[in-house]
Amino acid sequence: MAAAKPPTSLALRKRKQSHLDICAQDQVEYPDKTTLFEEVELLHNSLPELALADIDVGVDFLGKRLRAPFLITGMTGGTDEAFAVNRDLAAVAERCGVAFGLGSQRVMQRDPGTAWTFAVRAFAPSTVLLANIGLMQAVEQASADVQRLIDAVGADGLCVHLNPAQELIQPEGDRDFRGGYATLARLCAEVSVPVIAKETGCGVSRPVAERLRAAGVRYVDVSGAGGTSWVRVEALRGNRHSRALGDLFANWGIPTAASVAMLRGSGLELIASGGMRTGLEIAKALVLGARLCGAALPIFRAYRAAGVAGAVEHIEELIDGLKVAMLLTGSRTVADLAQQPVVLGPRLSAWLAAGSLGQDTTRKG
Repeated sequence: MAAAKPPTSLALRKRKQSHLDICAQDQVEYPDKTTLFEEVELLHNSLPELALADIDVGVDFLGKRLRAPFLITGMTGGTDEAFAVNRDLAAVAERCGVAFGLGSQRVMQRDPGTAWTFAVRAFAPSTVLLANIGLMQAVEQASADVQRLIDAVGADGLCVHLNPAQELIQPEGDRDFRGGYATLARLCAEVSVPVIAKETGCGVSRPVAERLRAAGVRYVDVSGAGGTSWVRVEALRGNRHSRALGDLFANWGIPTAASVAMLRGSGLELIASGGMRTGLEIAKALVLGARLCGAALPIFRAYRAAGVAGAVEHIEELIDGLKVAMLLTGSRTVADLAQQPVVLGPRLSAWLAAGSLGQDTTRKG
């Protein structure tokens, strides 16, 4: 198959707008696969000896203190509407004391005139802000070029997104995924902020995680299956061929709970995203080994429905749910919660068994 031609800046802007429109209106979540958090049970404590006011959900991340272990994950950039979304949700993150991730800055490089749509540090002056670039774009760039993206937005960390499934369904997407580990190793050594290897809805396996750690990566956002499916998004906006491929791979990926549990003890700081919808699910992910949890679609839809107030309300509901789960397990802090026992269902246990047996058969070059 011939390599896809690099998209023009106009094509990138149109793609970003179509992604927003599809996510706002269409059914973009996995049709038949869940996150498997329903297969995770926490042990109830009938005598927690705590008041709700005692519960502290604060965590340290990238040298800053967050009020809660939550990240609004990267969504968009490059258009007028994208700036409004980035500006308002960055302000929401600042107000709620959670982290904020920008969407892919590829369009910013292709068209420097769109840089203003990513310039949201003024609206989130104190919280964690994450820059974002695709791994295959980073393969082709000098580290200095990536550093300029980081500096331009005043980011505390760099998400490098891994999205082979999405790209293969996208008619104009990448078809060559060589050089990824070497590029991540180079960026970890040469950029000024921590690098976060971030999947985009298909999860990260234990063998891949071990190679990421060997490359120098210390932070991984598993972004597992069960939430927004970018395979489905690309199928909805694509041609007949991409729709057929999208239908075939509609349920592809490692469920979020399975990916987090597989990576526990890997020496990586984990972010759990992909279908995180409730404070109880956040609590379960933290017990499984996550340091932070993230979501995009429910925050975006709450914002679309009721503006900044709606997004704030949704995040506060997540935090309240997390606090209740912590009290009911006798956990005063997030560190206490991470030590709680957990009961796993048979489907999740089967994923973990498969993950422990998995072999990395990719080339070591």
